[in-house]
Amino acid sequence: MSTKTASTAKSAIIESRDQLIASFARGEKPSDRWRIGTEHEKFVYALGDHHAPSYDEASGIRALLGELEQYGWAPVLEGGNVIALTGADGSISLEPAGQFELSGAPLDNLHETCAETGRHLAQVKAAGDTLGLGFLGLGMWPDKTRAELPIMPKGRYAIMLRHMPRVGSLGLDMMLRTSTIQVNLDYASEADMVKKFRVGLALQPLATALFANSPFTEGKPNGKLSFRSHIWSDTDPARTGMLPFVFEEGFGYERYADYALDVPMYFVYRDGKYIDAAGLSFRDFLKGELSVLPGELPTMEDWNDHLSTAFPEVRLKTFLEMRGADGGPWNRICALPALWVGLLYDNGALDAAWDLVKGWSLTERQSLRDAVPELALDAPLPGGGRLRDIAGEVLDIAHAGLAARGRLNGAGDNETGFLDPLREIVRSGKVPAQVLLDRYHGEWGGDISRVYGEASF
Repeated sequence: MSTKTASTAKSAIIESRDQLIASFARGEKPSDRWRIGTEHEKFVYALGDHHAPSYDEASGIRALLGELEQYGWAPVLEGGNVIALTGADGSISLEPAGQFELSGAPLDNLHETCAETGRHLAQVKAAGDTLGLGFLGLGMWPDKTRAELPIMPKGRYAIMLRHMPRVGSLGLDMMLRTSTIQVNLDYASEADMVKKFRVGLALQPLATALFANSPFTEGKPNGKLSFRSHIWSDTDPARTGMLPFVFEEGFGYERYADYALDVPMYFVYRDGKYIDAAGLSFRDFLKGELSVLPGELPTMEDWNDHLSTAFPEVRLKTFLEMRGADGGPWNRICALPALWVGLLYDNGALDAAWDLVKGWSLTERQSLRDAVPELALDAPLPGGGRLRDIAGEVLDIAHAGLAARGRLNGAGDNETGFLDPLREIVRSGKVPAQVLLDRYHGEWGGDISRVYGEASF
């Protein structure tokens, strides 16, 4: 989730709805300026007893952030607490229960992305060795109850923790017990955004299946392969989901702005503090009628904050966020952007991907998304068959798209090799969660603690 950073620039007051729509157009870039921004979270645990460290305890999260400052990271403060770091490789931030996130810098190619990931993991592992901390790459805490998890000192999280139980039964699990990989991608125009958005939504269930990596809850199998994905089905229906309107004729920036305006607010940030506005209307804010700030009009910074509180499967800001994947190990952190860059950053690949999914109906897309958390690649495919039946074809399309980009490393290799972990999943027929379940029921003998040896960075 977003972290506020200090800024001396005063954000413009919103005087018309047109400014909201124009904010998306400002994201347009020619293809030679398209970049890749990769975000990945991991669970932090104490090596001695596997507990999730609190912020303030000795060798806790505050200490971990402090250890990383030696690598050139600069602290970001909120209420006197360091709650994030910024540096050349983007920003490091904290999810609500201390999940550790790198929001990487916008980079030109996947070779740079994977090098950035490698630098980050080397730094956190070195810091963890000093503090006695480890890092787990899964989509959900495999053994922790909500009560066993700490809360980080960030104002927006206190508001969300109060609000989540009002709108869904699993929102607290989303905040406290999940971890993800995301990739942020650019678009050239409104039409280009629309096509990428549609392909991204339609194929997001395939990404969820390939990256499914959350089969345990509180030490036992939970009946799902991606419980993280299942959690989103009962978090908050007003701000989650597959956004069927994206496939309607005429969809564009204006329609997404209208959707975002109808997403209930969480907060307003003023003078270094978060003001609770949970459940209130941004439309009222535009009229100066927000009850917690009567007479005050929103700024563009308020709008940007508000956009970050919608959580659909694909999200639009001044770029598109692909949000369907569980957390996982180093090679899958690199594989997720490879999948989406291959599909969306080459026109031939984008056309081929759209041809594959354009005949799916709203009901078929939703049914596929609903089935994937439990069935992964065995989810029924629109028109018959199983999701696994098109997985190889989609990877072939992505491969062709990456090959066409021609981004080479120093050894002369293009970016297609980053798809290899996904090729192996399709070849084996087993998603990561199924491999973990086989080990749980086999060599682990039902001992969930063995997952720390299996899934740590």
